[in-house]
Amino acid sequence: MPDIRAVLTDIEGTTSSIDFVKDVLFPFARQHLPAFVETHADDPEVQHWLHEAAKDAGLVEASRTEVIDLLIRWIDEDRKATPLKALQGMIWREGYESKAYVSHMYPEVAARLQAWHDQGLKLYVYSSGSVPAQKLMFGYSEHGDLTPLFSGYFDTQTGHKREVESYRRIAEAIGLAPAQVLFLSDIREELDAARAAGMHTTHLVRPPLPMADAGHPAVADFNAIQP
Repeated sequence: MPDIRAVLTDIEGTTSSIDFVKDVLFPFARQHLPAFVETHADDPEVQHWLHEAAKDAGLVEASRTEVIDLLIRWIDEDRKATPLKALQGMIWREGYESKAYVSHMYPEVAARLQAWHDQGLKLYVYSSGSVPAQKLMFGYSEHGDLTPLFSGYFDTQTGHKREVESYRRIAEAIGLAPAQVLFLSDIREELDAARAAGMHTTHLVRPPLPMADAGHPAVADFNAIQP
C-alpha cells in the first residue's frame, strides 16, 4: 500500500475474539456492577458517569438503584453507551488486577504489531470500548503488556464508528492525511465509513467465518496484511 504511515485497528473480531468480551468481560461487569457502584458512590468519576447515564436515558433525579438497573439493561442490550463503557472499564480493571482473567489476542497479533512498530509504523486503536478499557485489553494480554507499541487510542467520544466524520477526526488528531492510515476491522459499515473518509481499509474475516465480498480487501489474519 502506498505511503501508509499508521495502522488504526479495531479490537473485537480483529485483534481479539468477540467471545472473550461476550463470555468473560460482559458477565464480569454485569455481576460486579451493583457492588462496584455502591462501594464507589463517592468517587467523582463514578458519580460523573452515573449522572451521564441517567441524562442519556432521560431520567430526572433517578435513584442509584434505578441507574444500576438501567446500566444492567444496557449491558444485556449490548448498548454502545459511553457512560456504560467507562464504568465497565473501571470494573474490568479490578478483574485484570486481581488476575481473574487475561485478555485474549489472536495468535499472530502481538508479533505482527511488534513488527509494524519496528518498521516505524504508528499504531492506534479505535474501539467502541472506552480508552481505559482498550489500554487494559492490551496491557493485560495473553502475550504480556502490548501498550508500549501504541501511540494513541480512540473511543466513541471521538464519534461513532460507522460515521465518516469520526475517521476524519482521528486522522486530524494523529496528524496524518487519511490516505496515510490503514484501518482494520471485521465490520463492513466501519470499513465503509473509514474508506469514505479517505483511509485504506482491510477486512478481517476470522475463521471459521467464510470469506465474503464486503467491498474491501479481506484477510484471515494479520500475517496477510502488508501495510
